[in-house]
Amino acid sequence: MSLSYLGLENLYKINAIPTLFLSLGLLGITGFLLTLGRRLDSAMKLERFGVPIALLVGALCFLIGPYGPFSLLPERVLNIWMQLPTPLLTLVFATLMLGRPIPSISVLWKPVASQALLGLLLGFGQYVVGGVIVLSFLLPQLGVDPLMGCVIEVGFEGGHGAAAIMGESFRKLGFPEGLDLGLAMATVGLLTSTLLGSALVVLGRFVGWLVPAEQDIKNDLNDIEMEFRPIEQLKSLLCNFALVGLAVLIGIFLLYCLRISSTYFGEIGNQVLLAFPVFPMALLGSFVIRFLLEKIGKAEIVSSLFQREIGILSTDLLIITAMAGLNLPLLFEYWIPITILAIGGLIWNLLGMLIFSRLFFKEEWFERAIAEFGNSTGVAASGLLLLRLADPRNATNTLPVFSIKQLFLQPLLSGGLITVIAPLFISNFGLKGWTEFCGLISIALCLLAISLQSKYIKASA
Repeated sequence: MSLSYLGLENLYKINAIPTLFLSLGLLGITGFLLTLGRRLDSAMKLERFGVPIALLVGALCFLIGPYGPFSLLPERVLNIWMQLPTPLLTLVFATLMLGRPIPSISVLWKPVASQALLGLLLGFGQYVVGGVIVLSFLLPQLGVDPLMGCVIEVGFEGGHGAAAIMGESFRKLGFPEGLDLGLAMATVGLLTSTLLGSALVVLGRFVGWLVPAEQDIKNDLNDIEMEFRPIEQLKSLLCNFALVGLAVLIGIFLLYCLRISSTYFGEIGNQVLLAFPVFPMALLGSFVIRFLLEKIGKAEIVSSLFQREIGILSTDLLIITAMAGLNLPLLFEYWIPITILAIGGLIWNLLGMLIFSRLFFKEEWFERAIAEFGNSTGVAASGLLLLRLADPRNATNTLPVFSIKQLFLQPLLSGGLITVIAPLFISNFGLKGWTEFCGLISIALCLLAISLQSKYIKASA
């Protein structure tokens, strides 16, 4: 079945309906139907059992996409959709700090520290795993480029956005295949983080790893959000959209200032700042807005419900647009190295999820670990999606801890400083040296986390 069979082949060529409007219109309709459908009893039961509705819609979009069996979705539409994950992820980060009161740092600094240490361990460990696999098998057997040792971290931690950004760096270093391999790894990471992570949530609920749903849950919704007042709710919705947009603008301004100053930091610093994404700055922007609103006593204009819904919808649309563009021919072309590296990266992330997290966390370990697993396998949006499945009513402190942690980790991994420096280091000093360096960092992080937990237990005793 094709567009010509349906008589729709010229739909996107009509001057009155540009491709951009058609793409965003289809995405808007999908988001509206998704928002309504998530309230259906069957959808809520699916998500309760660890199957996000966004995954099902994404699978449907893949089936009708250019690489699917039906090919009903115009390729021009998909090309625009594939540029949306970074803007959508920026919206997700812009809502993280807006919808909840700023927590006391004195209370959360230890959970944030341990969360950051696990995130660093998983990130540096992906370089270790990738380096060992390339040095021991892929390089001698298949003759791959040593820079392939970076692909796990770029694809899993950074996702499609970081892979696209690092593609130019790989090309300049003589590894043009790095772009395609990074995108393929990001695709695998997104799929496995959602599917495997959802299965882990189901397992965690079955064996009792999750915080019991019966415990008292603080209701963070005010009265106007619980009542049906269309005019007031419309005003509140527009106000909250404006606050999210302001957070993004602050993030763009901060990133612009950083890039202006990049000329003073040398060639490497210039490359890092030019490759730095906007969504960590949007998170900082949301923190600034929330802080100012609380200082002037106007925090009540922020709706926890609307901020959560904006973040959830953005996460769902990110998953859908990424799944719609799954490039199976690309995966088939590089299936041997991608499979080996992906299996190695997944085993490492599972070890972090099920073993290392027990050493790093003493309370709410599963919710915090599943968020980090999603983040380290399929970028931050996947971590938030899995956290929503494991903790749908925010019964734990994982969301604020995870959000604050991103302020510190996002500039380093997932397209940050370490991601940009890694291929430059490997090109100049070799993959073996970089692997050994990351291994030493990983060991130091484990020792530091264990020491931190020991002091925390003694202080609580």
